[in-house]
Amino acid sequence: MNILIVSDSSSNVFTMEGCSYATVPMKINAGDREFIDTPELDLQDMVETLKNHKGKSGSSCPNVQDWLDAFGDAEAIFVLTISKNLSGSYNSACQAAELYQETHPDGKIFVFDTLTAGPQQIMLAEKLKELINEGLDFDTIREKALEYHKHTHILFCLESLTNLARNGRVNPAVAKIAGVLGMRVVGDAKGGFITPVHKPRGHKKAMQTLVSMMEERGLYDGALIRIAHCFGQQQAEDLKAAVLEKFPGCRFIIESTTALCSFYAEAGGLMIGIEGGFNKENYPDE
Repeated sequence: MNILIVSDSSSNVFTMEGCSYATVPMKINAGDREFIDTPELDLQDMVETLKNHKGKSGSSCPNVQDWLDAFGDAEAIFVLTISKNLSGSYNSACQAAELYQETHPDGKIFVFDTLTAGPQQIMLAEKLKELINEGLDFDTIREKALEYHKHTHILFCLESLTNLARNGRVNPAVAKIAGVLGMRVVGDAKGGFITPVHKPRGHKKAMQTLVSMMEERGLYDGALIRIAHCFGQQQAEDLKAAVLEKFPGCRFIIESTTALCSFYAEAGGLMIGIEGGFNKENYPDE
C-alpha cells in the first residue's frame, strides 16, 4: 500500500526522502502583502517586512480544497496539522478527510492534531515514514506513531513575542517582557497552547534554562533533538553545545524555520523538538 504523508507548512519541511510526502502552505498577511509558505518564498524579505510593518498582520490556514488537492488519489493518507488550538488547519483537514472518504470509500485517512508545530511536528512525520518503510499496516502505523508522539516535546526560546501577542497566541503583558533588559521568553506547549514558563536574562542563561527544561521532560542520552531557528544559526549551535555537555550521545538536526514558524518565532527565535519521557502536559488523562 502506497501511503502518503501530508502536513501543513508549519512543519518547516517541504520534502522528505524515502516516502511520499506533501505540504499544504500556510499564508502570512501584512497589509496588502501576502506571503505564501513555499520553498520559493524570500524569507528574509518577509521577516524584514514584518519587522517594519506597523499595521495589522496575521496568518491564515489552508482551506478544504487546498487539502483535497494535496490528497489527490492516494489510497492511504496520514495528515499532520499544527495544533488545533493555534489554527483552523486541523478543522479544514478534517473536513477534507470526510470529503476524501466519500469519493474514496476504500481509502484510509487519519488526521493528527499534533498539538504542536515545527520540529516536534516533523518528528512525527519522520516516525510515520520509518513505520511505513517497515511495511506495517495502516492501523498499526497509526497506533505506534501516536505512542511515539506522546514521548516527544516542544520547547521554544524567543527574543520577541510581538506577532504572537498581536494574534492572540500569548498575553500582551507577557510579550512586553521579551527583549527588555536582554530577557528571553522560554516555554513549552500545554494542551496544544503556547505557554511561556521562564524569563531568563541573557543568552547563556536562556541556554541553561532550556537544558534544564529538557532534563525535566525526560531527555535521555542518545535522544533526537531537532532545532528550528529563525535566522538564529549561532543560537542553535550554542544550544547544541550546551546539551552535549550533559548528554554527549544526543543526535541533532538543525534547520531553518519557514514562513509560518518564522512569523511567530521572529528573528533569533528557536523551536526545539525533543524525544523524552511521557508528555503529561499534552496527555494529562493518561
